[in-house]
Amino acid sequence: MEKREEAGEYHSKDFEWEFLKNIVENDPSLSHHLHHHHQNLSKYLPDSQPWQDFHSRHSSGKFFKERRYLLKEFPELVSCGENSKLLEIGCGNGSTVLPILRGSKNITVYACDCSSDALVRTKENIDRAISSVDNFHSFCCDFSTSEFPDWVACDRCRDKFMLNHSGGSESKHCIGGVDFVTLIFTLSAVPKERMPRAIKECFAVLKPGGLLLFRDYGLYDMTMLRFEPEKRVGFREYVRSDGTLSYFFCLDTARKLFTDAGFIEVELEYCCVKAVNRRKGKDMYRVWVHGKFQKPFSN
Repeated sequence: MEKREEAGEYHSKDFEWEFLKNIVENDPSLSHHLHHHHQNLSKYLPDSQPWQDFHSRHSSGKFFKERRYLLKEFPELVSCGENSKLLEIGCGNGSTVLPILRGSKNITVYACDCSSDALVRTKENIDRAISSVDNFHSFCCDFSTSEFPDWVACDRCRDKFMLNHSGGSESKHCIGGVDFVTLIFTLSAVPKERMPRAIKECFAVLKPGGLLLFRDYGLYDMTMLRFEPEKRVGFREYVRSDGTLSYFFCLDTARKLFTDAGFIEVELEYCCVKAVNRRKGKDMYRVWVHGKFQKPFSN
């Protein structure tokens, strides 16, 4: 089953999402997932502490598998030109960064996370897997509550990006913005009301024409349907027992979030994978949202 999932984790259409939607919305036992209700924000801490605690508990770095499928999902990361720059947001233990560093020698990767423990694990895992790395840099940042550091894109660069794609050189200590931003299972961990601000921050540090590469939990994914009613803190938003959040995106919600921030939709679709738990004899339906969004060359 594990091999089947790994092979099918990119552009898979084992089933149509509408098929799963019909099953879920006609199952009375799952009705608590379908309706709006008032947010209950008391069930989680409104800061990054739950993720700090999460990465402290999983300090071995074995919790996440390396996401080797990403270079097939996003071939732009392989075909990009020399001196390309990528900002990976929510790097965790490096499961996204590692395959990118292995697969593309042209990219310099800047990785951030709200957890300092996660950054330590990422560096350790990279040093263990790759003998010599000079194109990786990490820093601590919670992009849902604060701006990225000025050295990613200073005020001058941000202003230039908002106006046009011409003229001007990078500041002495500024890398001049990035060509790619990766949001891989990160946005779903941000409180829903903070998502618009977080996405606008991504928009601000991308160069004109740059791409934001998105992958996250899709509506009616198996993990969503496992949440009990008391774990709901908002519409399609849940809190785990450790206090971390999980939101499940439909295509319309993802589209509106990114286009409202100024992005152009390039690709947006569900990735639907069916696996079988042979021991329990049950079908398991996984749903992810795959997206590519581009910053316009001019406004």
